[in-house]
Amino acid sequence: MTSPRLTPSAPAELLEALNALLGDAQLSIQTLPETDIRLWLIDAGNMDRQFSPEETQRILEDPPYWCFCWASGLVLARWLAQNPQWVRNKRVLDFGTGSGIAAIAAAKAGASEVVACDLDPMALAATKANAELNSVKLGYSADFFTETDRFDLIIVADVLYDRANLPLLDQFLSRGQQALVADSRVRNFEHPLYQRLGLMQACTWPDLAEPDEFRQVSLYHAARSSATTTC
Repeated sequence: MTSPRLTPSAPAELLEALNALLGDAQLSIQTLPETDIRLWLIDAGNMDRQFSPEETQRILEDPPYWCFCWASGLVLARWLAQNPQWVRNKRVLDFGTGSGIAAIAAAKAGASEVVACDLDPMALAATKANAELNSVKLGYSADFFTETDRFDLIIVADVLYDRANLPLLDQFLSRGQQALVADSRVRNFEHPLYQRLGLMQACTWPDLAEPDEFRQVSLYHAARSSATTTC
């Protein structure tokens, strides 16, 4: 007789951080739509009530980006699963990894090395837990600018929500030969090295009932030109 498969407990570090923002919040393992990737995410039931002003303020001051899978990350993960040649046998860095969705997708698609990079220590903790959940091995970095110019591809999802971040488009090519950028907030940015590959649809998971405009994700590709310098 086969023993029933036990559901692992939510990582204590992640649950403690989430409870500091929302006292009744829970984490659950959720399979992302149209993928085979599972992540520890905020339970959808926690989104069914109205947050108090204090809770809203705490979330605004310290957003727990890592407990959601944002639409752009989901699009990028699906793209890599459908087009594994972009990462197969390549060294990849996932900038602003959040929950680790894109990094995990790259590893599952056959990348030779994947580094998940994020300034937020809780994002790195979440990515480690999610990598374990998906049985993939990742490297980790808290500072993109300490990384050397050794990557074949930089992958990026939902970091251009503020136009002040647009200069990062050049910085990505200072550490990688190519870049794939998925974003639902800033569309049709003008940059001589970036070309839009397509417009795809997805929603943040759990669903935040965002406006339709934020469910339209643009995917861009850039390759380093001979004039691009490293720093």
